[in-house]
Amino acid sequence: MSVAEQMAVIKRGAVEILVEKELEEKLEKSLTTGLPLKIKAGFDPTAPDLHLGHTVLIQKLRQFQQLGHEVNFLIGDFTGMIGDPSGKSETRKVLTREDVLRNAETYKEQVFKILDPEKTKVVFNSTWLNELGAGGMIALASKCTMARMLERDDFHKRFTTQQPIAIHEFLYPLVQGYDSVAMKADVELGGTDQKFNLLMGRELQREWGQPPQCILTMPLLEGLDGVNKMSKSLGNYIGVSDPADEIFGKVMSISDDLMIRYYELLSDMPLSELEKLKGGLKDRSLHPMAAKKALGRELVSRFHGAGAGDTAEEHFVKRFKENEIPEEMPQVSYCLADGSVLLAKAMTEAGLTKSNGEGRRSIDGGGVKLNGEKVSDTSLELTAAGEYIVQIGKRRFARVVVA
Repeated sequence: MSVAEQMAVIKRGAVEILVEKELEEKLEKSLTTGLPLKIKAGFDPTAPDLHLGHTVLIQKLRQFQQLGHEVNFLIGDFTGMIGDPSGKSETRKVLTREDVLRNAETYKEQVFKILDPEKTKVVFNSTWLNELGAGGMIALASKCTMARMLERDDFHKRFTTQQPIAIHEFLYPLVQGYDSVAMKADVELGGTDQKFNLLMGRELQREWGQPPQCILTMPLLEGLDGVNKMSKSLGNYIGVSDPADEIFGKVMSISDDLMIRYYELLSDMPLSELEKLKGGLKDRSLHPMAAKKALGRELVSRFHGAGAGDTAEEHFVKRFKENEIPEEMPQVSYCLADGSVLLAKAMTEAGLTKSNGEGRRSIDGGGVKLNGEKVSDTSLELTAAGEYIVQIGKRRFARVVVA
């Protein structure tokens, strides 16, 4: 592919490329010499399971892989024991070596559901960071000033509000930047919250006499609520290792606007087809439900194998038909971080009842079902994340998504 064609793929869903002209020059040189660019993305194994928010970067790595470049999946077994301070208002808990290695094994299993294992180099940054030793770490620390560190928004806020900043936290961006030196990276990918760390890599490469890497930042994926960053702690996530039916059902619960964002960041659909899909949704020649089902099939098949998406769709449709549940219904979404959700209130906000009092009377009269089960508690609160189908009588339905 030409430089322009490659740049179109690379820019898909990206927030920023630093520096775009430099990347074009690197791609041109790659075409001329036949040597692929070395692409790097690092992941600290701080938890055993990945969710779709993590796969935004992995999907971009896959695209670089399809363009013929060398993809390096960096597992931060060393940096994971420090803890990335990005966006944190307090010092992170330090993980043990055993925690990191155990989580790293599950990472390797999950990323190859997206990346081609034969074309992926899995590397661990302890390989070179353990070799630095105390002297090397002091020399590395000499490459950056305290004033530069305090330019970071999270460090600056903690400093001005007199929140503790542990000395080892200042080491994190330095050792992440040194990863780029050790790997001689041409391009590093990261979330928008990683920009400071990514820029540190450029600076350190210059210090070591290397061409500075280009940086590509990707957005932080919103969770099922469409508002907050996808997170297990908020319960608004779709896990890579979730059951097939659960992945499909969660995809079907997202809003139409969020569906387009998921297509841009997670789907393999070519850009030309994606534009047609957007056009079809806009002129209503394509029903949002059909587009959502296609996305659900693609993601389920990616994580559970060919054909799994079709099976999950069949189960979804059968479940709705057997319960005479319509595919289209009003939907309201809530976040558990704001507290539990009163069922009667959700019914009112979904338009099933005119007031919370009417909702309670409907429950008291035995006319309300929640996920097919009759409700008798007029003060019932939804305290767990998930998707709930509320039914009044035979024909009035609403979907309540709690994340």
